[in-house]
Amino acid sequence: MTAAASSDGALIAAHAAGDPHAFTELVRRHRDRLWAVALRTLRDPEEAADALQEAFISAFRAAGSFRAESQVTTWLHRIVVNACLDRIRRRQARPTVPLPETGPGEPAVTRDAMADRETALAVQSALSELPAEQRAAIVLVDVEGYSVAETAKILGIAEGTVKSRCARGRGKLAKVLGHLRNPDAGVNVPHDAGARQARRPKEGR
Repeated sequence: MTAAASSDGALIAAHAAGDPHAFTELVRRHRDRLWAVALRTLRDPEEAADALQEAFISAFRAAGSFRAESQVTTWLHRIVVNACLDRIRRRQARPTVPLPETGPGEPAVTRDAMADRETALAVQSALSELPAEQRAAIVLVDVEGYSVAETAKILGIAEGTVKSRCARGRGKLAKVLGHLRNPDAGVNVPHDAGARQARRPKEGR
């Protein structure tokens, strides 16, 4: 049986036994989805790439201790999420000012494209304001589509904890992103509209 046809568990066992190609196949098989989780959790491609590399190194070294108590994908996701959470905590300990994403001389974008980009940036910014644990739960359940049970196994917490973190995170996101539901609220309303209304004579006088 070739490496590509082997199960994840067989690849882990083969890697632990000294197969030099088994772990490479495991990475190839799951890299894209693990990258998506890292990127959405960290919101920074360089940070996500570094976290993913750290996670793969950790998995490479720890593969011999894998006991098949969960699926290999769950185990890998747990390692990646933990690497991301560690980076978030370190970043919060020494915050930095992000550089602007656009600069002079770049081609103009259409109004619709700009609106979509602003919405995406607003969502990303709102996610960044969540505590790391809530953000991880939201990314796994609401963005990546994992079930509560799967997310609980990935994060190593109880299902009820996943639900409560998602609920609190969604509540905070709803407050921060409320303007996206009603973007025209307050638009084109003069600041002195209320004063003019108060000065307007009532009918019948």
